[in-house]
Amino acid sequence: MNTVFALFLTKSVIIKALRCLASPPSKTVEKLNMSENRKPEQGVKLRGAEKVARIPVKVIPTVETPRKPDWIRVKMAAPDEVQRIKTTLRAQKLHTVCEEAACPNLPECFGGGTATFMIMGDICTRRCPFCDVAHGRPNALDPDEPKHMAETIANLGLKYAVITSVDRDDLRDGGAQHFVDCIKEARELSPKTLLEILVPDFRGRMDVALRIMTECPPDVFNHNIETVPRLYKAMRPGSDYQHSLDLLKMFKEYCPDIPTKCGLMVGLGETEEEVLALLDDLRAHDVDYITIGQYLQPSKEHAPLDRFVTPEEFERYTAHGQKLGFRNIWAAPMVRSSYFADRQYYGEPVPAVRRKADPAKKISVQAIEA
Repeated sequence: MNTVFALFLTKSVIIKALRCLASPPSKTVEKLNMSENRKPEQGVKLRGAEKVARIPVKVIPTVETPRKPDWIRVKMAAPDEVQRIKTTLRAQKLHTVCEEAACPNLPECFGGGTATFMIMGDICTRRCPFCDVAHGRPNALDPDEPKHMAETIANLGLKYAVITSVDRDDLRDGGAQHFVDCIKEARELSPKTLLEILVPDFRGRMDVALRIMTECPPDVFNHNIETVPRLYKAMRPGSDYQHSLDLLKMFKEYCPDIPTKCGLMVGLGETEEEVLALLDDLRAHDVDYITIGQYLQPSKEHAPLDRFVTPEEFERYTAHGQKLGFRNIWAAPMVRSSYFADRQYYGEPVPAVRRKADPAKKISVQAIEA
């Protein structure tokens, strides 16, 4: 009797299991599958873990964020001036890389009345794990953006403006014509304002983009190489080190009188020797201005910090760059590509490194004045 009951029970369990396998999946499972397989939705931002989920070298979330050393210091500024600039930008429907990339220098730069405009939206087609700008399928270009940006430059009375953008691999020219439109509009309203553009790599369309750029070149052509070639697959998926060098070199060939500029981060896992070799490459490709700054991890889901580079190492990069003959090289922990770009353009040395006062030694700290 027990044997018969056991066989019946086993048979009923198997039948139920087969029915479950044959039945349609639950709504939860269907939703998960749809989320994995669906195409990116236009205008929807992906950040953090979602953004870096599909890059070749996976990011392992950081468990404990390392404590910043005393030379990583941000100067706070008057909140009224910061809010004034933010209000002006929102009224014109403009974005800044300062905000979208969570730049630590935002209070200092906004407080000093400067900002770096980010055109072509706030959604990037790349998934660089060091960057805090959102990834996704961008919206169509705003045809009024060049005019709005030009009006904002004029209203803020800027003497030097930096214009950058997200990567737009969805555009046939990579957004080159939009850059040119912004330059033309800005010069129409502010003819004495110097314009620096910080461009993406125009992957797959470099020749087309550069020919468009020659129609109305900027005062400074900037493109960030970001890191050493060994780390490119992990840190700049979809980009190529030599391609970035060629972009800078080719623009110089098209417009020999326009200075070129390039920026990179340290603290991602590179060695000092690799950075020195990178500087050699940039000089061999006729780059004029250099910026080198400390990588700071935007969140625990972004590329991990390898180390905090000391001010002394930054000084060695500056010395090497000066020996190579760059017009100006700024290398310091808080330096970013557009950090006080006007000062660097006019030949000023990099602002002194701020350090936290040592309560034991009562050492006063020199602050950077905006």
